[in-house]
Amino acid sequence: MTAREQALSFHCGDDALFGILSLPVQPAQPAPRGVLIVVGGPQYRAGSHRQFALLARSLAAQGVPVMRFDYRGMGDSEGAPRDFTGADEDMRAALDAFQAAVPGLKEVVLWGLCDAASATLCYAAQDRRVAGLVLLNPWVRTAEGLARATLKHYYRDRLLQGELWRKILRGQFDFGKATRSLLSLASAARRRPVAQDAQGAQGIQDAQNTATPLSLPQRMLAAMQAFTGPVLLILSGKDLTAQEFSEAVSASPGWQRQLAAARVRRHTLDAADHTFSRSIWRDQVASWTLDWVRSW
Repeated sequence: MTAREQALSFHCGDDALFGILSLPVQPAQPAPRGVLIVVGGPQYRAGSHRQFALLARSLAAQGVPVMRFDYRGMGDSEGAPRDFTGADEDMRAALDAFQAAVPGLKEVVLWGLCDAASATLCYAAQDRRVAGLVLLNPWVRTAEGLARATLKHYYRDRLLQGELWRKILRGQFDFGKATRSLLSLASAARRRPVAQDAQGAQGIQDAQNTATPLSLPQRMLAAMQAFTGPVLLILSGKDLTAQEFSEAVSASPGWQRQLAAARVRRHTLDAADHTFSRSIWRDQVASWTLDWVRSW
């Protein structure tokens, strides 16, 4: 089975957005469950090393309709650039266009990597058309979270690298700079989160009326509690962003309860980097995605 592609133009407010629709050649009627690939920034709809284009074609060749698109201000789309926190209307417009282009489409899975995973999670409960989420290396960065993950993972791995010890033996290692960096990270890592676990989507609204708003991991937990559909979580073993997410989860009973639920399926690619840059990693992600989309 192969895929066919067509360009789409649609509007979000006054701005023209552009995307690519991937459909199976056979059967003529695509499956009623499609995948909308939401792009993290700053990049466009092809993705790093063309990952999103290749994923879309792979899924469409197996009968799953797929759309990928550019946010306002990204790629070919018009409008002012925005980050993942301002993409709700872009996703809504893309879902409208996806549904209009594939009349048999009944429900959609949102697929996102890094801050696109965070964007889709925060949006999902707002739109009944969203049936499930595929979240890869979700972005949950806080200063203290980054410091803890760096101390635990980066420095441990650095000590095992031969190049570090060769620099030390050659007298090329700056101990003063390294010490200052380590002390700064240790100080940041000791900071406590500003709020406890959010209790549902109402937690976000409550926090907006206080002087101590929820952190990004807490806002995402509230969104996870509000969205009740199935979730596929894929993490890279060699990625600081994924390690930050794991650290945030380990410190949060609320996150631990959510990820232990039957509706969540988890996979880890131990050797993979942040963008799954090798073909073997990319193909595994595509296979897990296809199997999961077909499993419920």
